[in-house]
Amino acid sequence: MPPAIQLTLPPAAASGIGSLPGTAARYSAAMVFETVPGLPYLPELPARGPGADMIGRAFGILTELYAATEPSGWRFAEHPGRETRRAASFLGEDLDALEERATDYRGSMKAAVAGPWTLAAAVELRHGDKALSDPGACRDIAASLADGLRSHVVELRKRVPGHQTLVIALDEPALPAVLRGSVPTASGFGTLSAIEPAVVRATLQMVVDVLAAEDVPVVVHCCAADVPVELLQEAGVAGLAVDLAYRVDEEAWGGFLEAGGVLLAGVVPSAPGATLPSAQRCAEPVRALFNRLGLPAKELGRVVPVPACGLAAASNEHVRAVAQLCADTAKVLAEAAEQ
Repeated sequence: MPPAIQLTLPPAAASGIGSLPGTAARYSAAMVFETVPGLPYLPELPARGPGADMIGRAFGILTELYAATEPSGWRFAEHPGRETRRAASFLGEDLDALEERATDYRGSMKAAVAGPWTLAAAVELRHGDKALSDPGACRDIAASLADGLRSHVVELRKRVPGHQTLVIALDEPALPAVLRGSVPTASGFGTLSAIEPAVVRATLQMVVDVLAAEDVPVVVHCCAADVPVELLQEAGVAGLAVDLAYRVDEEAWGGFLEAGGVLLAGVVPSAPGATLPSAQRCAEPVRALFNRLGLPAKELGRVVPVPACGLAAASNEHVRAVAQLCADTAKVLAEAAEQ
């Protein structure tokens, strides 16, 4: 099954996951556009506090759903409060920095937001358990996210009018746990029931279809093990960002890549202070996977190297080194594709 919208990028494209260290939006935007060729992205800076983290960023985008922070984490609120206003303010600051840096940019770019199932697994209902326990709440989250992303796309296009392709990445680190039934309850003494794959798929497909109508391809980032590749392919996603250190379902990956899906390969270590290998070493897991799948080497140029996960806890120097290594790995793969 092909993606709802095909993701086409230039050869030797690299990218990032989204979260970066520090609190300086302008510095981060400049660093991204200076170091990551092919698919720069809108940074997230969670060090600024609630509202700038992955879940908080989403509440700057969701429509008619609000949340506040409690000792236990994020909880839905009846009216917009301080945290919702902070989320919108941080997002506006990041968009201002993006607009300033990318005034004359011509090319593709990516913006990330927490996906509907990770939001449902993270946010508590006003007087109950996590939203994942309530099918109606799960539907409301997905509908609000889809509507908010439609407006977010309009804003991104207004800020960077010269872009060629806009990509939305759904961060879904909780997705495997949602399908396994291993998401903890709000109390922490139990786990919530597994969600049927058909329900998970239909919800994601609804968001993908809304963005497809805006000519926006969707990639899903999941740095956990057991990424449900086949389910995500059926939902119409154009690309998957995964940590290749985990064992992969090769049959599912073969089908996804042969159908035109793009691999955003998490092959560059993201742990703070980690010793970085050579670009050749980072490219090896990708080349080995393609060899095992029997895919032609010419397709290696479509692979987008990314860090294994976010870089919020790293130093700025380490972030720059990781970004450069992603770019160098992309060149290695592009050269292999031409041989």
